[in-house]
Amino acid sequence: MTSTRTRGLALAAVTATISGVAIYVNTNGVAAYGDATAYTTAKNSASALVIALVFVLARRAKGAGSVSLTRPSRPGHWWGLIVVAVLGGAVPFVLFFEGLASTASTQAAFLHKTLIVWVAVLAVVLLKERLTWWHGAAIALLVLAQFGLSGDVRIAADMGTALIAAATLMWAAEVAITKRLLRDATPWTLSLTRMAGGSVALLAWSALTGSLSAVVPATAAQWGWVAVTGVLLAGYVLTWHQALARAQAVDVTAVLVLGALVTAALAGAFDAVPIAAQAPWLAMIAAGGLLVWLAPQLSPRGRRAVT
Repeated sequence: MTSTRTRGLALAAVTATISGVAIYVNTNGVAAYGDATAYTTAKNSASALVIALVFVLARRAKGAGSVSLTRPSRPGHWWGLIVVAVLGGAVPFVLFFEGLASTASTQAAFLHKTLIVWVAVLAVVLLKERLTWWHGAAIALLVLAQFGLSGDVRIAADMGTALIAAATLMWAAEVAITKRLLRDATPWTLSLTRMAGGSVALLAWSALTGSLSAVVPATAAQWGWVAVTGVLLAGYVLTWHQALARAQAVDVTAVLVLGALVTAALAGAFDAVPIAAQAPWLAMIAAGGLLVWLAPQLSPRGRRAVT
């Protein structure tokens, strides 16, 4: 296992931790805000500001050589960045939260967690990543565990389900496009593009639908939720792109599923949600993450890979 991949997976583990906290916090934040789309627009905009501030501070501390933005050198780069902003930081958020309004939360959670499957397919087809049999076993464990945690999931053919499925597929496509762009662009470029460009698109959508005024927090509590979730989202995006720059897309996406362990721990600690019944499924998630981490060591060079 190379040191670069190790750092990438370690950063993905940090991303997963932030994700686990954010999922728990956002449940309360959305309720306090009332309008899910307005809340998403507000926190995404706050995240863009935080990322820009961190970039400026990091550049001053480390210098332009290690912290820099990459100027697109050809039209394909420009189009790729636009797609990342729209498919990553804007449209899927609207689709997901609109779908969540009319779909059971367990069903929505399971559909979103199938992200690893779609990323794996795109990683093999578009990125030419090599998946071993151990990767396949890990993905199977992660998906089965999510199914178990979701309880009695019945995928209904309704508009809410379609919106959440569409959002998940868009995020999967974004991962593949981002990984390709990272061959020529710095992670900082992708982070700022995703959140700043996505926030502009969301604000434009709010203006077109006449809901721009709802985006601005009206109470101190709403300002607090936007600030907290904006910082969490900024940390998620920054560590996520740094991880993608160092390891395979399928590996970092699989490690991201470990965030469910953090969410379950928080729910058990603060909401008295019983964890005993979830323990076998949570153990399967941990085992899946471990298999992804150890896949190169478990598959010596020359062993046939799954492609």
